[in-house]
Amino acid sequence: MIDTNIRAGMAALTSAVALTFGGAAFADPEAVFDHHLQAFVDRNMEQNLADYTDDSVVIIPNAIFRGLDEIEGFFGAIFQEFAQDGSSFELTEKRVEGNVVYISWRAETPDNSYVYATDTFVIENDKIVTQTIGLVVEPK
Repeated sequence: MIDTNIRAGMAALTSAVALTFGGAAFADPEAVFDHHLQAFVDRNMEQNLADYTDDSVVIIPNAIFRGLDEIEGFFGAIFQEFAQDGSSFELTEKRVEGNVVYISWRAETPDNSYVYATDTFVIENDKIVTQTIGLVVEPK
């Protein structure tokens, strides 16, 4: 509980410092990830893409998506799958170390069971520069 309170305090302090210096410099990587997660849950493509740049890459098994257009295509398919009735998503772990955020999760859609999945995000200057995704998916 104390660790959570310290983290929340540090996030608030980091946000305050960023605002004090014009908000341009350095965001809290956890805050960037949290924004990304909310955009994913809401299936809000505009907000989702706001966390990436034309130089960002998303790496999954057997594919690499480079830049905003390819990343939008990747998430478009994911958003479509998770928009189906009966879909669920559960974040099971989140770890933050410096500018790296690691998560694990599981999910269900009418088409697939995401038994285990993990993402790693490298965040620099307010943006996700690299995201890797590994997962175990069982088609239904």
